[in-house]
Amino acid sequence: MSRPLLQLALDHTSLKAAQRDVSLLHDHVDIVEAGTILCLTEGLSAVRALRQQCQDKIIVADWKVADAGETLAQQAFDAGANWMTIICAAPLATVEKGHAVAAARGCEIQMELFGNWTLDDARAWHRVGVKQAIYHRGRDAQACGQQWGEEDLTRMKALSDIGLQLSITGGITPADLPLFREINVKAFIAGRALAGAANPPQVAQAFHTQIREIWGE
Repeated sequence: MSRPLLQLALDHTSLKAAQRDVSLLHDHVDIVEAGTILCLTEGLSAVRALRQQCQDKIIVADWKVADAGETLAQQAFDAGANWMTIICAAPLATVEKGHAVAAARGCEIQMELFGNWTLDDARAWHRVGVKQAIYHRGRDAQACGQQWGEEDLTRMKALSDIGLQLSITGGITPADLPLFREINVKAFIAGRALAGAANPPQVAQAFHTQIREIWGE
């Protein structure tokens, strides 16, 4: 398994605030995500602005697409995204359309795993050509006290065995990382843990230190 990347999630309601946090963390993260909240507030301009600010980074358009996969993929990638998310409830046709656009441009689709999905769904996405999925503990679940558990790890391992690389998100801190040492992790996604920290670069360094200790250089 390759060494996981560190992703900054920008779920801001203001592009200016998002860009301020990017300026603090640009040199400390591998991936910059235009989060769903930011994209709903600012539209395509958020993706374009982050691409301009982060020309050497992977940019994610976290749109959680449910339909119109081809059109929205074209818009996301034209705006400068490298990856775009599709919600797991989307029809397989939407996944196929979005993936075709991504593949033609050297980009990727990430399946966002919220709510009800099955391993048969995951196998279908993988057969289409999708390589990535996001295992998500949502904000509302965290607020209700949901913790990472053995059921999560078992499902993650099953997804890894199918061949999907996982980005893991949902209140992730550096102390959580040893839980996932047996998982094929593409990236750890942190939002408030990074952008909301008193010293964001220091927290990013703590993530990278843990990643190196567990997965090597």
